[in-house]
Amino acid sequence: MADDPRDLIDDGAASGEPETRIQELERELAEQKDRMLRAMAEADNVRRRAQRDAEDRVRYANESLLRELIPVLDNLDRALASAHAAKGAEGVVAGVELIQRELLRVLERAGVSRYSAVGQPFDPTRHEAIARVVSGDAAPDTVVSETAPGYVLQGRVLRPALVAVAAAPDEDAA
Repeated sequence: MADDPRDLIDDGAASGEPETRIQELERELAEQKDRMLRAMAEADNVRRRAQRDAEDRVRYANESLLRELIPVLDNLDRALASAHAAKGAEGVVAGVELIQRELLRVLERAGVSRYSAVGQPFDPTRHEAIARVVSGDAAPDTVVSETAPGYVLQGRVLRPALVAVAAAPDEDAA
């Protein structure tokens, strides 16, 4: 391609078809404009994607710490269940319940919420089945009990609920 636009016109004049050369140049200009617009759109998409990734990094920055705190809550739940069963340990129960409530408040401020799955249809994205229970009362693939609750951070599952899922009684087994 020539450096001087006058050279382009002269080349077209020498060939005897200036209109053809003008059309060719207009087509090239349109192609270049299209490429430029596409490149600008791609750059904008990359910028938006980078911004979204940065926001996600900030939003989920504490995820690993919060995953480590959840087993602490599980142990508090077990301690409470054991103390309730023992009877006569009201002071211990009250203290552990106070700690549990405070830890739950801290997690809630960090964007973590606890959820229960009992009675819901089994969802492999939110529940981890650890047992199947034959049940005539519950619909098949319904969560009938929960070993541990699930936790979500800003809508993202930190830990699925550990559940037992109903299975239909085997009619041939009778």
